[in-house]
Amino acid sequence: MSEAAAALNAQGGETGTPDWLSDGVACDIVFGGISLSDACAAVDLHLQGFPVDIAAQTLDGRRKKLLVADMDSTIVTSETLDELADYAGHGEDVVKITARAMNGEVGFADALRERVALLEGLEADALEKTMARVNMTSGAETLVGTMAANGAKALLVSGGFTYFTERVRDMAGFARDMGNTLEIEGGKLTGRVIEPIVNNVVKLQALQDFATDNGVGVGDVLAVGDGANDLDMLQAAGTGVAYHAKPVVSARARIRIEHADLTALLYLQGYRKSDFIVPA
Repeated sequence: MSEAAAALNAQGGETGTPDWLSDGVACDIVFGGISLSDACAAVDLHLQGFPVDIAAQTLDGRRKKLLVADMDSTIVTSETLDELADYAGHGEDVVKITARAMNGEVGFADALRERVALLEGLEADALEKTMARVNMTSGAETLVGTMAANGAKALLVSGGFTYFTERVRDMAGFARDMGNTLEIEGGKLTGRVIEPIVNNVVKLQALQDFATDNGVGVGDVLAVGDGANDLDMLQAAGTGVAYHAKPVVSARARIRIEHADLTALLYLQGYRKSDFIVPA
């Protein structure tokens, strides 16, 4: 923290005493006299190579009233479609397409249709088997629970499937969820997705609608995601966080979390570890 303060001072910034939100884990340095972008760049350069996450933001409006989160590789550790494809014998093929879609190399909707087509004929009970393998990302339940305890509401919005979003919603404590719907006939997947598909445009609209429904502006929203289809909502939110994200997302997001778990999003809002609502 001394190194970070020195970097700010060297750029003409005036810094206050470091305030540890969690000893040895997360710390605030209040500063003035330097822009947010210059401050972040200076500290980032000075601490290059150290395994720390850095963000510069205003104190005003720091604590958000809404959370909008992606699911796969964000709230849960895996890509649920990739896991489901294992049961259809197309795991490797689907993983490759997913990687291209998340890196923005192909359109999300087309990539989703292509991947789901490979699931044609798969028994529907593979959904249940896949769900049994889903693990929550470290800090996910604490993030949602702590914000909820302080009056915030949370929306889970995913390019994945409602079978999973509905269950993850309940597991993590989200108020609402949105996802794509797989077509199932005769107990088997048809290889088709019911339109319309939740893509980047739909995710952005969901964020805007969620804000409107709750009587707040998009500036009061914290959004988090990792893939190219999350970029629009991350850039629209008051605080948009690229979480362990693909390179194309990290390069364009103002705030990046690359080392910490999801509790970093609470520290970003000024919550202290003693404020956390930790699941039993």
